Amino acid sequence: MVYAINAFHGDSAACIYKDDVIIAASEEERFRRIKHWAGFPSMSIQFCLDEARIRIEEVDHIAISRDPKANFSKKVFTALKNRLSIKNIADRLRNLQKAKDINEEFITHFGLKPNALKAKIHNVEHHRSHLASAFFASPFDDSAILSIDGFGDFSSTMTAVGKDNKITVLDAVRYPHSLGLFYTALTQFLGFPHYGDEYKVMGLAPYGKAIYENEIQQLIQLKSNGLFELDLKYFNHTKKGVRMVWAGGIPEMESVFSEEVIRLLGPQRKIDEPLTQKHKDIAASVQSVTEKVIFHVLQHLQKTTGLKNICIAGGVAQNSVANGKILQETNFERIYIPPAGHDAGTCIGAALWVYNQILQKPRTLPMLHGYFGSRFDNHYIENLLTDKKIEYFKLNQLDFYEKITSCLTNDGVIGWFQGRAEFGPRALGHRSILADPRNVNAKEIINAKIKRRESFRPFAPSILSEYVNDYFEQVDDVPFMEKVFKIKFEKRALILAVTHFDGTGRLQTVHKQTNERYYELIYSFYKATSIPILLNTSFNENEPIVNTPEEAIDCFLRTKMDMLVMEDIIIIK
Repeated sequence: MVYAINAFHGDSAACIYKDDVIIAASEEERFRRIKHWAGFPSMSIQFCLDEARIRIEEVDHIAISRDPKANFSKKVFTALKNRLSIKNIADRLRNLQKAKDINEEFITHFGLKPNALKAKIHNVEHHRSHLASAFFASPFDDSAILSIDGFGDFSSTMTAVGKDNKITVLDAVRYPHSLGLFYTALTQFLGFPHYGDEYKVMGLAPYGKAIYENEIQQLIQLKSNGLFELDLKYFNHTKKGVRMVWAGGIPEMESVFSEEVIRLLGPQRKIDEPLTQKHKDIAASVQSVTEKVIFHVLQHLQKTTGLKNICIAGGVAQNSVANGKILQETNFERIYIPPAGHDAGTCIGAALWVYNQILQKPRTLPMLHGYFGSRFDNHYIENLLTDKKIEYFKLNQLDFYEKITSCLTNDGVIGWFQGRAEFGPRALGHRSILADPRNVNAKEIINAKIKRRESFRPFAPSILSEYVNDYFEQVDDVPFMEKVFKIKFEKRALILAVTHFDGTGRLQTVHKQTNERYYELIYSFYKATSIPILLNTSFNENEPIVNTPEEAIDCFLRTKMDMLVMEDIIIIK
């Protein structure tokens, strides 16, 4: 039995494997209701133990996706060389010490006697955890692997080869160079300061033209070995360090771009300043340069290894626009990106690294869905609604789907709460808000009246897997909403609500065998409209995705949704 966590790092999370099967996985933010929560994921830990029906004392192995010893001498040398502040060094050392003393965290949290925890503790380096989360969860027997993000254990990028139950690391990009930090710096420059705001730049990019590409390219140089380096004069993290604040579990990051960026591009956008065409053009340029760096790394990796499969994880692997172009821009033929390719997924990777790499166990089944979180039955939901004096009704299966479809086709917006919650940053039809993709007003209604977010951000088309070829220029399986493809020109007018400004869509292919209920709902909508697609966005309102029926009800009641469906139960306003 292997238990693993991502702790004292953004997107803290926990998972558990028992008898060669993943039993549960969840991000701590789902319980704490604080986005990207960082700290010891005690509530996720307890959730996973409860799902496995075991006590922490029964666990054989505990892995944490941090290794304080990794590159330690380089960390010390860099701190001294750059004369980082005592406060910065102390903050980092305290964080490293927590990761090192994870055994004590478990003992303290569970109130155990010193020798009660029998589990062997494994510190798995951050990027090796990412590599494992992608390859060991993939359906491939062999593959090239790329981990690419901001920083973790003093590295930002790692390339490797996976074969059977072994991963061999090939190369790495170390601090202070990082593509993730490059993207973060320019995200901050564009007036999006919060941890995890990079996706906003990706969503803004289609509204601009990459006319600042030459300027942006000056910040990062491609190397002949297939890697890259930052031009450090445009960044201040080597002088100040990357100061992270974890107050109350909320990760915050200081500005990491220098005055040289302002001299190059002009004034930084203020948070409340309107977005101009220049800001949109800078976003487009940032996205274009980022894609060139990713393809440069991947092209060299493919040429070096000769492999046709590629597995990718890390924060930069959440750039679905770039992901959608990889098979076109490289000689790789198949790609796997896990449902939680970001830092939360390192708990999965740490568990699989221990299971396969260290214990040398056979590979577990491929991870073809991400439904490993909380679940609630009809009995729980009905008791809750009775206590709250909220009226509801239930229907037979045929009428159930027809009733929901009727709401959708009459411009209704639906909260859809089914089965186990998704593990990962995206709602995949279990904790979703749904609408008719033909409704030209749906995007405005959901952005303004429900999500209360920026108007430029797109919504995803969930499509029955067998109809991808009819609507998209590329055909691939995209179960985790991890790629953006061009929508065929003649289909765009039919699904305007999920067609982004540049004619693309971040699709999710829906399969009956992994998501039967969501498939049946989309199929019901297809029978009524001849459109095998629903607009899908996460069930939340400027908060983590809802995790419980209580949270779903609260979000439904305070927003402009028309219907809430929880398991077999329907509520109408």
